[in-house]
Amino acid sequence: MSRVKGSPCREFGADDVSRGGELQVRAISMRADRGWATLGALRFPCALGRSGRRAIKREGDGATPVGAFAVRHGFYRPDRLLRPATRVPLTPLGPSDGWCDAVGDRNYNRRVKHPYPASAERMWREDHLYDVVIVLDHNERPRVQGGGSAVFIHVARRGYAPTAGCIAFERNHLLRLLKLLRRGTAVRIAPWARRLGPAPARQSGGF
Repeated sequence: MSRVKGSPCREFGADDVSRGGELQVRAISMRADRGWATLGALRFPCALGRSGRRAIKREGDGATPVGAFAVRHGFYRPDRLLRPATRVPLTPLGPSDGWCDAVGDRNYNRRVKHPYPASAERMWREDHLYDVVIVLDHNERPRVQGGGSAVFIHVARRGYAPTAGCIAFERNHLLRLLKLLRRGTAVRIAPWARRLGPAPARQSGGF
């Protein structure tokens, strides 16, 4: 599969689909900051980045990256809800948890602990956006400095206000999706609106 510099993604085959379905994210245009997602028979609205979707993702551009990514693990706020029912590995968040977004830092696009000497987002938020957070493998291996950090699936703001590049759902919808997700589930963020077919195994080419 061809890679886009700054926004690495992987190809998923039929074996990936069988391990937990495939979450497909679409919108009516590349500039749209709201879209919808389907997983099996489920279909839910979602918020996207304020800059819409882009094939070439850069730090701070406010865009949701186009590509195919894997669910890795997640976090939840133990003071606000019980551990969600899911096969995704989940870790309770704590007040010192953060995620580094400092381009050039050795821990760029990695979880860190506050206080941290470089710029790092605080995961322990006053609002409810990170009550449940799913981490994707966007810009993970290889990790490109400036290629985008903290591209998550998380809880949406009221009215599905745009995100900084993440995919966001109403909390109850996200909890329903979590029941069907597991580590390795494919999340395909498409540059078109039509529903995608299952990704063929070992077929070259990307979106």
